[in-house]
Amino acid sequence: MSKTILLGGSGFLGPVILSKDSEIISIGRSPIDSSLKNKHFNLDNLDNLGILDNLDFDKVIFLIGSSNHHEINNKITMGIDYNVYPLQKILKYLSNRKLKKFICFTSMLLYDQKNFVNPVDEKQLINPYTNDYIFSKFLSEEIVKFYENKVPSIIVRLSNIYGYTKLVRPDLVPTLIQNVLTKDQVSIWNDKPKRDFIFTEDAADAILKLINTNYTGVINLGTGEMNSIRTIASEVEKLSGKKIISLDKPVSGPMELTVDTSLTKKLIDWEPKFTLQKGLKKTYEIMKNYQQEK
Repeated sequence: MSKTILLGGSGFLGPVILSKDSEIISIGRSPIDSSLKNKHFNLDNLDNLGILDNLDFDKVIFLIGSSNHHEINNKITMGIDYNVYPLQKILKYLSNRKLKKFICFTSMLLYDQKNFVNPVDEKQLINPYTNDYIFSKFLSEEIVKFYENKVPSIIVRLSNIYGYTKLVRPDLVPTLIQNVLTKDQVSIWNDKPKRDFIFTEDAADAILKLINTNYTGVINLGTGEMNSIRTIASEVEKLSGKKIISLDKPVSGPMELTVDTSLTKKLIDWEPKFTLQKGLKKTYEIMKNYQQEK
């Protein structure tokens, strides 16, 4: 019987995936939420992978890493330490096991931001030399390719993922909702850019289907729809009753970016279940409950 392990189950997306399949085994240094029914094995660091020797599994979901663009771009080795070395260590270990599928995650920001055409498909050119964060994601993809003959893998280039969390995160939506729940005055950097926002529950559904396909290689995961940050802010204003001010600061990335999801939908029977409004409402309500529990 096929068994899946998930590394990084106490993070942002991990708990959502675990909640959808209680048979997935969680591996990580932090305990998972007590509401989850999954088995969990503690792994203090990736130098102690011998803990996996006695586990029966043939599929791996790898979620260890950092998506904090600002920190990585300001700390010289952080991108390597958090996004490259851990991936290399686990793939080196897995190359000696018989595995059906390994799935890991990079970013749609890898695409050449000056020359792409919306919606961006997997065949469009990448430019990994934009900043340290994007370069660390490029190196991650190269490591996966290095081991591809021994570890059949899917690299998921995620669009802007959002959802509820108890963690302090740099992402727009969780940060914005945490701010409206705890502060009197709330602002955002710039409300004009448009992005492809995908809810964590929709992403989790797609990932659990993708890992059971025969596909290997790069694949986009998003909704294929663009929404402005002003649209996000307006929805959160309705939910919270608070005004959100745009500072209209300069934007470093593209003003509009969305992914082509044709390949994803060709491989799996999947459509996002959550509209942006529905996903934001659920995120707000759950995070409001988290805040009240403190």
